[in-house]
Amino acid sequence: MAFSNLTSKAILLYDEWIKDADPRLEGWPLMSSPFPTTFIIGTYVYFVTSLGPKLMENKKPFELRQIMTFYNFSVVALSLYMTYEFLMSGWATGYSFRCDIVDYSRSPTALRMVRTCWLYFFSKFIELLDTIFFVLRKKNNQVTFLHVFHHSIMPWTWWFGVKFAAGGLGTFHALLNCIVHVVMYTYYGICSLGPAYHKYLWWKKYMTTIQLVQFIMITVHIGQIYVMDDCPYQYPIFMFIIWLYGSMFLVLFLHFWYHAYTKGQRLPKMAKNGISKDQ
Repeated sequence: MAFSNLTSKAILLYDEWIKDADPRLEGWPLMSSPFPTTFIIGTYVYFVTSLGPKLMENKKPFELRQIMTFYNFSVVALSLYMTYEFLMSGWATGYSFRCDIVDYSRSPTALRMVRTCWLYFFSKFIELLDTIFFVLRKKNNQVTFLHVFHHSIMPWTWWFGVKFAAGGLGTFHALLNCIVHVVMYTYYGICSLGPAYHKYLWWKKYMTTIQLVQFIMITVHIGQIYVMDDCPYQYPIFMFIIWLYGSMFLVLFLHFWYHAYTKGQRLPKMAKNGISKDQ
């Protein structure tokens, strides 16, 4: 009886909360509720941490070089497109990089931002293939908690971002992430071409710097909301979540930088494999 009452209250609370959702997303794929996204993420976590390794236990690792080459360069192309769309829907056409609120109108620019945010959200499901490739190639040491956590939390939190606040200063980290992914997946694409192409990867050492700069910029940009007077951004809770996430990965990357470049030590597998491939 108590469980039934609790469930009823939860449903009523959800129905009241979802009323504030952006009506422009009515009928869009995966946007009816957070449950389809939650189910996909749950299935992903179960496969990469339990089912997949068990299925591959007595099998030879798959040779996926051609598939991975196609995948990596496809993500590069998609990231380039999303970078352009984020710029054209606000960041290069009017945003101030300070208190940029969400435009809930149906103007062409506002709708373009909504479409770009949804595409960025959907791209996080595509990137789940990173981990699935690890499992199929029996690279289980690369399926770390940090890697799986990052790939799981991004689509889940971005569902709420798209559903309630598709635009404004909360999308700056997505723009930066797209730019960084152009560089990163280009690197992984060249890697997947084989040893003959590794001579073109002299810039590998700069990838950590690029990732570190990314999180510094995210943390500084989003932290502005705590020093700006009267910024009417509609969902401040999202700003706190982005700041917390950016700060957490900034600390992890500083730790990486200290051990890998200052002390010259080999980084532990969790940090090395979990971070460098994930961002």
